[in-house]
Amino acid sequence: MCGILGVASRDAIDRGNAHAALDLIAHRGPDGDNSWHDSADHVWFGYRRLSIIDITHAGDQPMHSADGRYVLIFSGEIYNYIELRSELLAAGATFQSASDSEVIIEGYRAWGVGVLSKLNGMFALTLYDRSQRMMLCARDRYGEKPFLYTMRDRFFAFGSEYKALLALPGVPHDHDELRVATETCQPGSSADRQRQTVFTAIEQLLPGEAMVVNCATLESKTWRYFDIDLTRERKFADPKDAMAEFRDLFVDSVRIRMRSDVEIGSCLSGGLDSSAIVGAVRHLLGPDAVYHTFTGRFPGTPADEWHFAEHVVNAAGVVSHIVEPTADRFITDLPSFMWHNELPVGSSSQFVQWCVFHLAKQRDITVLLDGQGADELIGGYEQYFAFYIRSLMARGETARLARELPEIERRYPAAQIGRAMRMKSAVPQRLRHALAHILNRGSDIRFGLKPGYSEAVSEQRGRNDHGGGDPLRDALYEDSFERFLTTLLRYGDRNSTAHSREVRLPFCDHRLSEFVLSLPPELIMGDVQTKRPIRDGLREFLPEAIATRWNNQGFRPPHDHWFTSPAFIELMQDTLTSTPFRQSDIWDHKWWLKVLDRIRTGDLGLGGNLWQPFIHEMWKQHFLKPATQGTESRRLVA
Repeated sequence: MCGILGVASRDAIDRGNAHAALDLIAHRGPDGDNSWHDSADHVWFGYRRLSIIDITHAGDQPMHSADGRYVLIFSGEIYNYIELRSELLAAGATFQSASDSEVIIEGYRAWGVGVLSKLNGMFALTLYDRSQRMMLCARDRYGEKPFLYTMRDRFFAFGSEYKALLALPGVPHDHDELRVATETCQPGSSADRQRQTVFTAIEQLLPGEAMVVNCATLESKTWRYFDIDLTRERKFADPKDAMAEFRDLFVDSVRIRMRSDVEIGSCLSGGLDSSAIVGAVRHLLGPDAVYHTFTGRFPGTPADEWHFAEHVVNAAGVVSHIVEPTADRFITDLPSFMWHNELPVGSSSQFVQWCVFHLAKQRDITVLLDGQGADELIGGYEQYFAFYIRSLMARGETARLARELPEIERRYPAAQIGRAMRMKSAVPQRLRHALAHILNRGSDIRFGLKPGYSEAVSEQRGRNDHGGGDPLRDALYEDSFERFLTTLLRYGDRNSTAHSREVRLPFCDHRLSEFVLSLPPELIMGDVQTKRPIRDGLREFLPEAIATRWNNQGFRPPHDHWFTSPAFIELMQDTLTSTPFRQSDIWDHKWWLKVLDRIRTGDLGLGGNLWQPFIHEMWKQHFLKPATQGTESRRLVA
């Protein structure tokens, strides 16, 4: 895991300005600071290293092939590099290091762009072919690592974070306010599902995409090298066979993600996903190896899940570390939190993640395994039962429906949108907005937008048709590769790298996604279970209290408790009455002041709504303003 920045230009490059931009992402790689410059081709690569695999200087980047033809800059990890290295050695390749980076170079020499389909990992990479003056750029299948880029008239630049690209002279700072508002109101619906980012001059490779750039002409071609055939369905004579195959794939995913030359631990929430990972790690390490877990908790509140996490700690015999995020700490960390996250964040749960990674840094654990990805891929939210039911109906599974539907409604009361909610959704947004303001009632965040934006944001809702033919499979695919998970992965990348930590996600293994999305719906959510493959297939790794835990609370702090903090309320009040917020083209500041009054009088459930305009203003203050000031006078060319 590292920070990367690169430029290909028609003109000579001012390396001082390029390196100043690289310094803005030094947190991503505190262990090394290297660059490479080809003055004849006008190409510059900058690199900040976090040493994980082959921590000697042989693993430094930018990395050159032995013959000098290829130069690689790469952020992330290739987990199956040992197997690929053996395959390449057998074919006659030679290596100068023990790093996963060199496997990419020699893999490209052997297989061309086909190497991308062989990589099992998280990555954002650029491989420069000096003889052809061509760059191959690529992003991993899930989009765990960011690949941002800008294509201008005279240069092409790419990097790990917005702030580095915005610091390059010649990169405009304009942003799309509607896109930001949509992302703020509906996290996962805008900023991470399209190639165009919220900054008009900056695009991104989407998960599973690659791009070739001709550095002489700055012409480019982009394509998708990875996708899943949603029409393919596996048949199993016995469900136990499917669960056994899932178990083997999962254990191997954990195994290869434990490859590291530095110490590894785990994030542990007490939910199914992180608990299964800790159980699998203990299985792989044996009973005596020391292993560290990190948990955020909130004593004395309904949001505290320590009683679940403690079951796993005791069963696995791990060394547990606990952090208790508070409103006061959030206020103190807020400027840094927003600077590193770079975009508004959907809820204060992301601050809990921030605190967990900071604790890992204090305990000198560099790499952490985490359970992100399972909820979206394996049906972890009860709302997915609506799609499950539709799938059964489409298949004519009337007997199963009759048997399971009453139990679904009992065990998961929020599984389907109720009649009242459907009636509300049928009312035009303009009318709902007007009535809410007349009656001073309602909790829809769009009521706090000015009318034009309220309607525009509403138009962004809806799902795509992926042609899989199965409603559940389509929904899981979209949420994993296009909607919610891609945004959660951005949060995880920014919060971990802010503290120079690396997070690895065993559930984000393409072998698992291909397998799960080939299963019939009853093997994913049948027998009235969310995440059936985890509950049935990984049962040996889970304490009984976790395996039979039916609710999915999520990793979040207690909003209601935070809104009893005078300092937190004061910060909200100051934000809502500030001149920039009162002059906002998007937010109706009078509505939000009324919301704050309702919270003060006990309607604490509105705290999650008020978070959205608040965090939008904090983004402008603590990221947008500092990231776009002071760079106008710099020059990219020498």
